[in-house]
Amino acid sequence: MTTTRRTILQAVLATAAAAILPPPLKGAAQGRPPATKPIPSTGEALPVVGLGSWITFNVGDDPVLRDECAAVMAAFFDAGGRIIDSSPMYGSSQDVIGYGLEKLGRPSRLFSAEKVWTSSGDNGPAQIEESRRFWGVPRFDLLQVHNLVAWEEHLKTLFEMKAAGQLRYVGITTSEGRRHDLFEEIMRTQPLDFVQITYNVVDREVEDRILPLARDRGMGVIVNRPFQQGVLTQRLEGEPLPEWATEIGASTWAQFILKFIVSHPAVTVAIPATTRVDHVRENLAAATGPMPDEATRRRMAAYVQDL
Repeated sequence: MTTTRRTILQAVLATAAAAILPPPLKGAAQGRPPATKPIPSTGEALPVVGLGSWITFNVGDDPVLRDECAAVMAAFFDAGGRIIDSSPMYGSSQDVIGYGLEKLGRPSRLFSAEKVWTSSGDNGPAQIEESRRFWGVPRFDLLQVHNLVAWEEHLKTLFEMKAAGQLRYVGITTSEGRRHDLFEEIMRTQPLDFVQITYNVVDREVEDRILPLARDRGMGVIVNRPFQQGVLTQRLEGEPLPEWATEIGASTWAQFILKFIVSHPAVTVAIPATTRVDHVRENLAAATGPMPDEATRRRMAAYVQDL
């Protein structure tokens, strides 16, 4: 999806990427900004669909693939996206993000979400600084302890950085349902701004305790692996969308899944990863138009379960 925005950012993105961007997704709600939700700890608004980089941006030094990633980022920002998420675990993804940001003139709307991922708390600050240099940002908006590795030491570092104005938000992450008991314990005892978890129309374990706890504690929720790294969308590809999907503005399975996720009251943003401009536009289009209510969400989950 593309939008018409009379800003310097639009001019920069058009210059950087016009030659490599395909036509807008057919049926996308052109001109509509993506829906936003407030970050609970501050009220700052974030578009409900972001951009992940796990696997997809790990392209090394290949100039063609790096430019393709930059084109994905250009389409993402052009459609109103803000939050990009990465990690030192993701190979060359950080460097590729930095390349894309430089090529696009460092869009001011960026919300940078990074992670610290080292078993030594003493090595955390150096790793964070290396990540910052890869991105080329003056500071990160959000830093998260990746999969709770050395979480006590790293959280101490992150809270100190936040107090010193070197960081805006602090969080923790998990994926695929790992260590939820410890995750909950940290949520109950630490003043986190964000938690990042796995959640989608079939992976719903976090609905019972994690998501309600995040609401109670005033924490934003970032959802990773919304498509099970593509497994879920591939499985559903040959199945028909329900006719009533049009009532919530979903024309593809990806939009159906994303609307299910971001319509949960506790979820702040989902971060699907992609290598394709048409897919990033499709994903951002899921953040526009009507959203399912609770009854429709139950209907969506039941429909997929029955396939």
